[in-house]
Amino acid sequence: MNHSSDIELVQRLKEGDATAYDALFMKYHKLLCLNAYWFLRDEAEANDLVQSFFLDIWDKKLYLQFDGDVKGYLHQAIKNRCLTLLKKQKAEREKQAAFTQLQEETCISNPEMLPDYYKQVLTVINDMAIQKRSAIQMVYIQGKRYQEAADEMGISINSFKTHLKRGLKVLRHAITHKGY
Repeated sequence: MNHSSDIELVQRLKEGDATAYDALFMKYHKLLCLNAYWFLRDEAEANDLVQSFFLDIWDKKLYLQFDGDVKGYLHQAIKNRCLTLLKKQKAEREKQAAFTQLQEETCISNPEMLPDYYKQVLTVINDMAIQKRSAIQMVYIQGKRYQEAADEMGISINSFKTHLKRGLKVLRHAITHKGY
């Protein structure tokens, strides 16, 4: 297929033709997965990202933005989504490292309190509201991603992030104000 067939596909999409969507998917899915893999270096993650993008094309009517070079638009959109994902992953790793560092610094400054420290931290976590406790346990103990944990809790990712943020705030406050 060539550029003119892409223009025809876009026109059919804009007219609500679902077969045009299928054709677009078949034409570009593998190519976009390769493109995403180049950035992410994770085949499953690349496939998920491209799959999500294609769902957005249909559900959010992104095809209405197609104008001119469809292939270029698709590649740029995947590149942007990959870079956004990598940025989020980096931020999550930094949060996890900061949490681990906080734990280590506290333990190193009071090595004789090490067993008590863990008991007290667990007590603080167990005394939290269920959503905050679950958020902290899923991310920092079970190593789940935010979206995965939010899905498991049956809430939106933004609600999940709020519970996690508030739970960490409670934990930090308890650690700094109780002399752990």
